[in-house]
Amino acid sequence: MTAAHDAPNAFRHFHDQIEELKSRLLTMSTRAEELVEQGVDALLHGDEGIAEMVIAGDRELNDLEVEIEQRAVGLLALQQPMARDLRFIVGAIKVSSNLERIGDHAVNIAQSAQRLIAQRASLLPGPEIEDMARRARLMLGDALDAFLRGDGGLGRDVCKADDAVDALHNSVFRILLTHMMEDPRVITPALELLLVSRNLERVADLATNIGEDAVFLAEGKQIKHHFED
Repeated sequence: MTAAHDAPNAFRHFHDQIEELKSRLLTMSTRAEELVEQGVDALLHGDEGIAEMVIAGDRELNDLEVEIEQRAVGLLALQQPMARDLRFIVGAIKVSSNLERIGDHAVNIAQSAQRLIAQRASLLPGPEIEDMARRARLMLGDALDAFLRGDGGLGRDVCKADDAVDALHNSVFRILLTHMMEDPRVITPALELLLVSRNLERVADLATNIGEDAVFLAEGKQIKHHFED
């Protein structure tokens, strides 16, 4: 077979590998989003079983990160991609790392839920934490969508949405601080809830990182720290 015949086959093979990489990223993102949701459910409903599921499920994200990194490195080594394809493959490695870290934060939330269950804490999570979780999951879904589609505008929207989650975290801090000042007996559970809020804030930060990667993929611009420019 001539080189002329080989070229289209090689291109199709490369394209198929890129599509598979996208598919695995989508699977990983969906699973990370599920773990965050389940971690918060364990907290809100005092469900030890759900908390255990989150902790056990983190291993799946770890395995997916390794798989995605191996696929991406293989493409870099064998295909020597250029321009947008190169940005996508390098970005995929960064995105999978951020998704793995999101799984770690989901585990932290589940572990806080376990400690609160063990304490039989009377201090319940406020609506702000539930709102933070909803916003963080939405940001994560939009960020991955923006990256897979190369949608810079949506990526920027994700970055802007982080401000609302930060504001909610600050609100949670003020509310819990007031509770602790009024009743020292709630200090331990209040600190656990503050830790949950901090982990949700970090999930939103990591979604923002993916949004920034989407902008870089689409526009070739690094917008870290100055996405409004």
